[in-house]
Amino acid sequence: MLTIRPSTARGQANFGWLNSKHTFSFGEYYDLNYMGFSSLRVINEDRVSPSQGFSTHSHRDMEIVSYVLEGELEHKDSIGNGSVIRPGDVQRMSAGSGISHSEFNASSQNPVHFLQIWILPDAQGLPPSYEQKYFSPEAKQGKLKLVGSPDGRDDSVTIHQDVLLYVASLNQNEKIDYLIPSPKRNLWIQIAQGKVEVNGHILSAGDGAAIVLEEKMAIASLANSTEILLFDMA
Repeated sequence: MLTIRPSTARGQANFGWLNSKHTFSFGEYYDLNYMGFSSLRVINEDRVSPSQGFSTHSHRDMEIVSYVLEGELEHKDSIGNGSVIRPGDVQRMSAGSGISHSEFNASSQNPVHFLQIWILPDAQGLPPSYEQKYFSPEAKQGKLKLVGSPDGRDDSVTIHQDVLLYVASLNQNEKIDYLIPSPKRNLWIQIAQGKVEVNGHILSAGDGAAIVLEEKMAIASLANSTEILLFDMA
């Protein structure tokens, strides 16, 4: 069964410097029917104006993944990390017992467009930690590339939860089949850019979909420069 979460149905917050669209309940946007899916709690599509950003704030007991689509995002945190996240990078921050961080658009001229993803961890009170890895365009072109996993396999970032996170870039008419390993697995696909057909359903940029009790996902790109994220969860 595939259930679509249309882009147009998402919550939205626009503060001028930040335009954010919420797939699940977040901040002042609350929808009892969309509190998350499996261990996936937040997918926010954020656009931040030049030289603007999120000042220092704190998190606990959450796995936070940032995935930049356009521009540059500067990160600083209370455990000594400082970096700039660019397209192709996957950043994982485990808030654990507590961490403070800031995120700013690193450019004074161009906006930054990124996905902020929160995943519930498999344990509370973990030591805070940080990881950032780059995945080349070739690594995800026309195929699903594993970028996050519980054990860091295949050089992915380590997520403290039973989640396999894949990304793929597709040109028009490129196809991917994903065999779902067990009917007990819950899948979520998020269309970051472009347009796809998934098991006979059309999804466009900003759309997401929950997939349960299926044996396979058949993904076909209907546009060039399509980019998708796939979460395979317990």
